[in-house]
Amino acid sequence: MLRRIVICLITVILGFAAGATHARQRQINPIPFSHSPCSVLDRGPCTPYFCSVFNHGPCIPEIDYPYGENLQVTVDSVPSQEDAAKYQKPNHDLDNIGDLFAALRSCWSPPPADSAREGMQMTVRFSFKRSGEMIGTPRLTFATAGVSADTRATYLKAINASLDACVPLKFTGGLGGALAGRPIMIRYVDNRDLGKQSGTP
Repeated sequence: MLRRIVICLITVILGFAAGATHARQRQINPIPFSHSPCSVLDRGPCTPYFCSVFNHGPCIPEIDYPYGENLQVTVDSVPSQEDAAKYQKPNHDLDNIGDLFAALRSCWSPPPADSAREGMQMTVRFSFKRSGEMIGTPRLTFATAGVSADTRATYLKAINASLDACVPLKFTGGLGGALAGRPIMIRYVDNRDLGKQSGTP
């Protein structure tokens, strides 16, 4: 009787080991994450979730993709054709980060060509209330080196005017609660060909 129990236990353990090996062969390494997915029998570090050794299909771990403390977005003055859709403001209450970024991109009105600087970059940081209003005035955190104070003032004025014309944004309750007080950074890039627009050779 004891021998039968031992044989059954050995069979079950071998079955688990074979299933784990087969599951590892099907799993996908989710680069750029630092830990590879592993089975319930592995001792190494695992991704947050793992698939069962009894799964028959491809085994891809469920991983949360959190945004950092800073929500960062780049806004080009002239978006590429591939990104044109990302610069159209949603026609509904903003419900996710993609909606927020699209709304912020659609707000941007760069300075006129005669007072602008080709290649100029400027970054501001601010936060929203639940209501979609800004908390305070956007704070300048970066500007292209070597530009005059007048050029910086021109772009900062354009940024403030563009944001003032857009707010308050209409958030859903969920997005408003998630964004309230969190820092948002917008990098504005003037990628226009200003030489041609101003008529200079």
